[in-house]
Amino acid sequence: MLCDSCGKNPVTTHIKTIINGELTEYSLCAECAQRLGYGNLLTGLGCDYGSLLGGFFGGAGVDDPVRCKCCGSTFDDIMRSGQVGCAQCYHTFYDRLIPLIQRIHGNTRHRGKVPGGGALQSRPQEQLSLMRRELREAIDAENFEHAASLRDRIKELEGGKDRE
Repeated sequence: MLCDSCGKNPVTTHIKTIINGELTEYSLCAECAQRLGYGNLLTGLGCDYGSLLGGFFGGAGVDDPVRCKCCGSTFDDIMRSGQVGCAQCYHTFYDRLIPLIQRIHGNTRHRGKVPGGGALQSRPQEQLSLMRRELREAIDAENFEHAASLRDRIKELEGGKDRE
């Protein structure tokens, strides 16, 4: 099998990337893998993550005069260590970090994780169940104003389910 990039040399490296849920695969020779910044991956588990990030970004600027006002880090320090010095570094080096973050994560907006996975999907159903029980208790206690309010809220929630 020949390299997907140069089409001349035999394949030694297979790269798989998943960006926004889309799988892309590349088969590269050693020279093209090194040239495209994947040479650091060839070292295996002992990979230096700072070098990996430097390879993704194409290296850091030499003698960069810009320093973070909060922690004093330069962009070269961030690329060497693979870690951003502080929260202010994201603002100081924004223009240089955004393309790197986009390339690594496939997105530049952090969406976080939902605790408990699918637990939130059953939450409206649990809320309806609790409200129905409370409605029965209000009716039994002859608290009809509260019961009417609960009835209206239940109808709103049930109507919201039908529209989704």
